[in-house]
Amino acid sequence: MRFFSNYSSFVNPHNDFRSPMRVVFEYVAIIFGIFPMALMVNWVLLPHAFVGGGLTGICSIIYYLTQGLFPTFFAEYGGAIPVWFTTFVFNFILLLIAGLTVGWRFCIRTMVGVAAITFWYKIIPILRTPIIDDPWLAAIIGGFVFGLSLGCVIAANGSSGGTDIIAMIIHHYHNVSVGNIMLVCDILVILSAFFLPIPESMQAEGSSSLLLQIKRVLYGLCMTISYTLAVDWLLSHLRQSVHIFIYSAEYDKIATAINTTVNRGVTVLNGIGWYSKKEVKVISVLARKPEASMIMQLVHEIDPKAFVSMANVSGVFGSGFDPIKTSHSGVNKNENKNK
Repeated sequence: MRFFSNYSSFVNPHNDFRSPMRVVFEYVAIIFGIFPMALMVNWVLLPHAFVGGGLTGICSIIYYLTQGLFPTFFAEYGGAIPVWFTTFVFNFILLLIAGLTVGWRFCIRTMVGVAAITFWYKIIPILRTPIIDDPWLAAIIGGFVFGLSLGCVIAANGSSGGTDIIAMIIHHYHNVSVGNIMLVCDILVILSAFFLPIPESMQAEGSSSLLLQIKRVLYGLCMTISYTLAVDWLLSHLRQSVHIFIYSAEYDKIATAINTTVNRGVTVLNGIGWYSKKEVKVISVLARKPEASMIMQLVHEIDPKAFVSMANVSGVFGSGFDPIKTSHSGVNKNENKNK
């Protein structure tokens, strides 16, 4: 039972109560969840000279354009302004603006994410030869790993900064969807790769300059699509919910165990078995899918003869689940943060 209680504090983030263990777990998830993102940038994106979306794409463009210009300050990066440096500077400015406009509460977790990604960019070496040779495969796999990493950070209510901050600032003053703002930013950054000089690694393909420019844009789009699909898949998997009905004479013990051990709300309904004409108590529980196995084991331990029905639900909103979203903006009206 103690294991269930500890595990529940991680998988069940109530909106109105967050245990100290949960908060610590989220910050650890943000710090280490960002690591694969930085790994894909320094081992796949930069060696292939890809341009992804968002602030990472902008910082990579600056890195490509400044090669050899600052040999004194950034000798280990070939005289180019490194991604970790521009990431820190841009995010510092954006966070300062966001703190004065949106509010400092939104910025706290983002500051942790920005510090983490700057640290990982700094200590992870940029490979001269990418770990995945084929550019199309590199774009797909690199984007997918990047997306899984970003999904873990978002699931922990964190952010790596960048266009997230820009989107929240614009949304604060204008009724524009955060997702649409980020999409526009990504597309503009990726399309700008068309005007960059062709790197030597791509010139070896022997294609015309125009075709290489188009390919470079397509690589970036492919990587962005891949990481978007990965983020959506991970978040939808983590946020899947189930509706459980439990019929048992030991309903009081089961309901109490679910309340105290799994930390989920329980509703006890009055029912009548139509064949037996006997009154029965029905326990109704909404829970995350990872919690379903814990509830089933509790029921089995208390009443092995209990009758249980479980069904997947497409969405649960409110305390303990996803925030209720307004239909016109796609974000929670009561929260000033991007999830």
